[in-house]
Amino acid sequence: MRLHCEVEVVSRHLPTLGLRNRGKGARAVVSLCQLRPPERGERAGPHSACLLISTVKDKRGTRYQLKENIEQFFTKFVDEGKATVRLKEPPVDICLSKANSSSLKGFLSAVRLAHRGCDVNTSLSTLIPVKTSEFEKFKTKMVITCKKQYPLSKNFPYSLEHLQTSYCGLVRFDTRMLSLKNLVKLDLSHNHIKNLPATIGDLIQLQELDLSDNCLESFSVAFCQSTLQKSLRRLDLSKNKIKALPLQFSQLQELNDLKIDDNELIQLPFKIGQLKNLRFLSAARNKLPVLPSEFKNLSLEYLDLFGNTFEQPKALPIIKLQVPLSLLELSARTILYNRIPYAFHVIPFHLCQDLDTAKTCICGRFCLQSFIQGTATMNLHSVAHTVVLVDNMGGTEAPITSYFCSLSCYVNSSDMFK
Repeated sequence: MRLHCEVEVVSRHLPTLGLRNRGKGARAVVSLCQLRPPERGERAGPHSACLLISTVKDKRGTRYQLKENIEQFFTKFVDEGKATVRLKEPPVDICLSKANSSSLKGFLSAVRLAHRGCDVNTSLSTLIPVKTSEFEKFKTKMVITCKKQYPLSKNFPYSLEHLQTSYCGLVRFDTRMLSLKNLVKLDLSHNHIKNLPATIGDLIQLQELDLSDNCLESFSVAFCQSTLQKSLRRLDLSKNKIKALPLQFSQLQELNDLKIDDNELIQLPFKIGQLKNLRFLSAARNKLPVLPSEFKNLSLEYLDLFGNTFEQPKALPIIKLQVPLSLLELSARTILYNRIPYAFHVIPFHLCQDLDTAKTCICGRFCLQSFIQGTATMNLHSVAHTVVLVDNMGGTEAPITSYFCSLSCYVNSSDMFK
C-alpha cells in the first residue's frame, strides 16, 4: 500500500538542542511494508508491518516500526490532504501533506490497524527500492493549449499546483478541477466560459486565477464569499463582457493584482477602497463615467484607466437631505459609526443590504438615504505611483463621486467643486 505526498520528518529533540527544522517537505512515496517476508505457512500481518518513506534522493527509503509505536495521530486537516503521525521511537513527527484526501484517509486507517496489532485489510508492499517512475506521478504543472491535449477519459493529476487550459474551447468550468486541492495557479484564458461554479471556493490554495478572453457577463457573489477571500492574490478578468462587479467583491482582502480591461464596466465596486492589499489595478477600455467615492482610499503602485468614458464633473450637486432625519437613518448611522455587528439573522436582510451600501461622508461618518452627492475631479497620482494617461490628451485626472452627510460638510468642502 502506497501513498504519494510530501513528507517532512521532524525530530522532537531539535528544540531542546536549540535547532530548528528546515520546515519544508520533500516529494515522497510512503509505503506500508513488511519488515520481513512471511515464513512458510505464516500470514503477513501487522506484527511485521513498517512505514517506509522513500524520496528521489533516497529510493531505498527509511523504515519506521509501527506496532505499538504510534503516540498520536493529528488529522484535523485530513480533508486538505494533511496529517501527522507521531512516533514513540524514534521521537519524530512524520508530517504528510499534499496528498489525495481519500487516499490519505485509507492509508491512515491501515497504519492505525498496524499500530494496534490488528489485521491490515490490504496487501503490504515489499521492502524494495522505489522506481524513479513512481515519482513522476508528482506532476505539479500541466499546460494544455489545444483541444486535442485536453484529458477527457482520465482525471487531472491530483498533485497539480499550476494548471493552464487555454484555447480548448471550454464553454463551462470543468468541475473535475475542483478536486485539485493543491492548485495555486489556474489559467483558463482564451475559452468560452460563461459562468463560474458556486463551489469554486473548494480550491482553498488558489492564489492566481486567469479568466481573460472568455464570455463572462457577471461575477459570482459566492466566489467573493468563499475561502478565496484569504488566498486569492491575482485575478485577471480582462476581455470579457462584465458590466459590474458585485458589492461583495471587496471581501477579496488578499487581492494584490486586478485586471478588468476590455469589459463593459459601467461602475467599479462600490467598496473598492476596502481592498487594502491591492497594488496593481488595470481597468482600461471600459465604460466608466465616474469613480466611486472610496476609490480615494486605495494605495496603488500601478493604475491604468485609459479609454473610459469619463464625464465632466457636474456643476450642481444632488441633494437628498432629510430634515429631521428618519429613525432608520439615525439608527443606521449609529450602528455604522460605533461598528456594531449586524447580520441577516439579527435584522431583516434588506436592512443588511442598506447598511452594506451606506455612503461615507468626507468627515468619516456615514449616511444612508439622507445625503448630498457631488462630483469632483481627482488627480490619480494621489492614489497611485505610476499612472497610465487617462486619454490621448495626456490627462491624469478623473471624476470621482463624493458624499456629504450634512449641509455643513458640503459647505466646508465647497472649494472642491467648480
